Amino acid sequence: QVQFVESGGGLVQPGGSLRLSCAASGFTLDYYAIGWFRQAPGKGREGVLCITSNDGSTIYADSVKGRFTVSRDNAKNTLYLQMNNLKLEDSATYFCAHCVGLGPDDFLSWAQGTQVTVSS
Repeated sequence: QVQFVESGGGLVQPGGSLRLSCAASGFTLDYYAIGWFRQAPGKGREGVLCITSNDGSTIYADSVKGRFTVSRDNAKNTLYLQMNNLKLEDSATYFCAHCVGLGPDDFLSWAQGTQVTVSS
């Protein structure tokens, strides 16, 4: 059974940093395409990044390029999202999930997410 458990969210000031974690179970993380999307209240899903399964390359949304970085610890079967220089508009619930792209319908099998609030 595929499961994700996200953690690491919180309240941070603009310009600050957070690192989110996604512990996966039921499958081996580096064998599948996996990524992050976010959803703010009243808005649709927005793809943040997707690590493709064919060559392991990562596609990032333009809105986070240069600020967000994804990494994996295969021994812990955990995915991380390092978020730097956070902006007000980054406030959302962040989810990790299997992905096929960055479109709003390109993410599958997400869990409860972790809340990120950027506020001064």
